[in-house]
Amino acid sequence: MERKWLYLSVVVIIIVVALLLFFFSGDLGIGPQGIAAYDNVPVPQSILSQLAVPNNVSNAVGIGGAEYKGILTNLTDKPNLTLNGKPEVLYMGAEYCPYCAAERWGLIVALMRFGTFNGIDYMTSSASDVYASTPTFTFYNATYTSSYITLVTVELNRNKIVNGSYPTLQTPTAQESSLLQTYDVPTSECPSGGCIPFIDVANVSTLIGASTDPATINTENWSTIASLINNPSTLEAQQIVGTADLVTAQICKATNGQPTDVCSQPYVSAVNSATG
Repeated sequence: MERKWLYLSVVVIIIVVALLLFFFSGDLGIGPQGIAAYDNVPVPQSILSQLAVPNNVSNAVGIGGAEYKGILTNLTDKPNLTLNGKPEVLYMGAEYCPYCAAERWGLIVALMRFGTFNGIDYMTSSASDVYASTPTFTFYNATYTSSYITLVTVELNRNKIVNGSYPTLQTPTAQESSLLQTYDVPTSECPSGGCIPFIDVANVSTLIGASTDPATINTENWSTIASLINNPSTLEAQQIVGTADLVTAQICKATNGQPTDVCSQPYVSAVNSATG
């Protein structure tokens, strides 16, 4: 009897260890059901390393399928936006927002070309909105280090409804609110104005709304998406890497072409030619 219980105990321990290893390995072989269980779980290096998309993939994609028309606005006549002596990249979004969910993928790919993230967590968009539970990340509690730019992120609300609304997560400063009101004006992409995601690249340009379609990734998981964006022929790469290339080109304008190993890539010139 004791041997039987010992055997069962060993089996249970093996199963528990295997589940823990699966959970934290980054090999998220899961469908959209239950995907929200990964909210606020740290993103493993195995996933982050795949977001460091190589130059040959970006050069093959160029602007790809990123929806930039009507979203990108050149602001070269405006005062530069800087922080800590470097161009400031301001992102404003919300964890519930499916369009923010899609946009974070390309934004992170772009930002990793200029610096290093620490503390990024998994997140899903609202289960109660369109494109429910789109797999993404959250910038809340994440830090970013760069020699070229300063990143400021504002995640306005959480992703789950409480008492009829999404609880406030971060409150923008007066300056951040002013930038949103000044530049996030009504467009064909955002008829009412004030749409998120909102990205201000040092007041050189803004991106209003999503340039990646959340429908592209809504039914997938992080591991699948991270793998697919490294194949330039996939729709995921065309949209996410295309978005990353679009953002990268705008940051290169703000940094005066630094670093050169990023800003001298052919895809940067291709994006600039396409967007004007």
